[in-house]
Amino acid sequence: MQEEKYRIGDLARKCNVTVRAIRYYESLGLLKTRSRSDGGQRYYSDADAVYLKRITELKELDFTLTEIKAIVLMGETDSTGEKRRNELLRQYRGKLSESLERKSKLERRVDDLSWHIRQLETNDDFQQCPGLGCHTCSFQDRCRFKEQ
Repeated sequence: MQEEKYRIGDLARKCNVTVRAIRYYESLGLLKTRSRSDGGQRYYSDADAVYLKRITELKELDFTLTEIKAIVLMGETDSTGEKRRNELLRQYRGKLSESLERKSKLERRVDDLSWHIRQLETNDDFQQCPGLGCHTCSFQDRCRFKEQ
């Protein structure tokens, strides 16, 4: 079975990217045109589509183009793919750690905002907060303004 060939516009549609993005990735060395027509028209293979989808996936996972390029370039000396696999694992773990830290910060922010909403919704006299009612306020455990 012969592998299908795509022109640049067809590849862009297949991979849900722009023609401009494909050309940019080529200029960075992330994607290489292996086949051209006699008139110079680029042709891409299913393997190119897989590579392009991988680039898109890595970008969605917060990889920079520099990080992606380093992994792509490893392919020139990594015939088994083991070095690229290990590097991807290392970077995925790093990205996961960063994401978990952002998640933790975001959860703390959500908790803090929820507390402020509850406090404002249940405070009968907003203009007296903080003030005379602090000693009976149910929010004094976290209030930054309570009288010391």
